[in-house]
Amino acid sequence: MLGTFLQTAPLTNGFRDPAFTRNKETPLHRWVPWIAGFSAQFVDDCLGKYLQLGNKKDVWVLDPFAGVGTTLVQAFLHGFNVVGFEINPYAVLACKAKLEAARLSVRELDRHISAFERYMQGRCPDNGAGNGNPRSKPPEGFSGRTQLFSPKVEHKVLFVKDFISRIDGPWIRDLFRLALGSVMVSFSNYSYEPSLTRRAAVDKPNIPDAPVAAVVAAKLRLMLEDIAWLQRHLHEVGHIPEQKVFHDSFFTAAQAIKRRAFVDLVVTSPPYLNNYHYPRNTRPQLHWLGFASGPGYKGAGEGESFGKFWQTVRDLPAINLGFDLPALQRTITLIRSLNTSKGQYGGAGWANYVATYFNDTYRFWSTLHHLLRAHAKVIVVLGNSVIQGVEVKTDVFFGQIAELCGLDFEETVLLRKKRTGSSIIQSAVRVDKASEKTVLYETAVIVSRPALSRRKFSIPLRASYAGPASPRNVAAKAG
Repeated sequence: MLGTFLQTAPLTNGFRDPAFTRNKETPLHRWVPWIAGFSAQFVDDCLGKYLQLGNKKDVWVLDPFAGVGTTLVQAFLHGFNVVGFEINPYAVLACKAKLEAARLSVRELDRHISAFERYMQGRCPDNGAGNGNPRSKPPEGFSGRTQLFSPKVEHKVLFVKDFISRIDGPWIRDLFRLALGSVMVSFSNYSYEPSLTRRAAVDKPNIPDAPVAAVVAAKLRLMLEDIAWLQRHLHEVGHIPEQKVFHDSFFTAAQAIKRRAFVDLVVTSPPYLNNYHYPRNTRPQLHWLGFASGPGYKGAGEGESFGKFWQTVRDLPAINLGFDLPALQRTITLIRSLNTSKGQYGGAGWANYVATYFNDTYRFWSTLHHLLRAHAKVIVVLGNSVIQGVEVKTDVFFGQIAELCGLDFEETVLLRKKRTGSSIIQSAVRVDKASEKTVLYETAVIVSRPALSRRKFSIPLRASYAGPASPRNVAAKAG
């Protein structure tokens, strides 16, 4: 069963380390390196704590920001039905491939891997002259300070794409695409440090040549091993759960699902209020796997990202909150008053970003309210941020806004203190100097849906928030 995943004891708060890096060691989750998210062990703890054991065939787990599928895959392994939303097409490819692998023919995949190895050996052996030229061409619009692949490597990658284009079965073709996407940066002139950057920028030499076929085949055989394990595991579970992944924004859920009050548990982590550009980190995969073309990130869902990005809203007229939350409004007003001489690069631009982010937070909770069953739980993992030198307690505002949308805030659990924020505070774009360091922490905000819908209301916050705690306590102290 899942015993191999459960060797580390939970922390005193009931949850194990949420860091996504632990997923590198676990079947299915280890297929794709990812910059954000949480561990399979953390999801296990949420499932065990908030779902009652019973008829799992009637239980649904939702992740509105599915990423590469940590929540969905882990719930699926436990026998629960899963549904997710994700705007990044490369992440959707990974998420769907993992869940659909339950019905894939292991023998057929093994046959395709062997055929791939023979094909590559005949076209471009790692030791030899090679035979002919590939039909595939490099994608248009992918550009940077450094060519992604050196010429010899690119020649081999194009032959890999030629073979993939010949595969008839969509499921196996997608597994091959995912295998290529998951390893391509390893033989490119770029690196994850931890975000995508040029190797030269981190004092690493470019890669003039690499055993591309061997690397891709090794990834495919690891995936084959995991698929065989998955199918044995689900045989022990006794059924294959239902699964659905929508390549779309969660804000389309009402139209996409056409169901109400059916979700029992949500475990998710939305984009943080840190302006991190997720499409940029998957730029090689988006272009080389055919999800984006031309300059920029067309096809990557950039404009649909939760909270948008500072760059997309900084030069717009002042953006206001669409709901009443005085403490958040004061924070935005303070940020807007800072560094006015810098125009859109100062407080005005960043205030627009913060307002947009929390307007999307309100939309998130409003959308979720209609999907949750009575007493359903929601676990949202996120961290605080520093904007123009001002700390924004994102977790507190998430709890507050949930209650404005008719849900019950239960508690905020401190998961870890990640780092000090001096490098972010002192960023030249945000603010030149800051008077003190800010601890950047990570929390789990726990929310539930009451048995009966209640009237929306607002809770005034009249005191500063000193750390992970209940918004109700903050309001009580203020009173």
